[in-house]
Amino acid sequence: MIRQRIKDGTYPPRSRVPSVNQLTEEFGIAAMTAHKVHRGLRAEGLIYTEPGMGSYVSPQP
Repeated sequence: MIRQRIKDGTYPPRSRVPSVNQLTEEFGIAAMTAHKVHRGLRAEGLIYTEPGMGSYVSPQP
């Protein structure tokens, strides 16, 4: 769902993506699952994390 929102422009480049806590609330998933979502999106290069600031959509080439 988050991947699709990034691709369709709901979350444009450099915009903040939902935090782990926000994902658990919105989708009713466990915190560990939400961490895996963030980790997977980072591995794909779709998001990056600024320590202490949050996670953001990577600029698209």
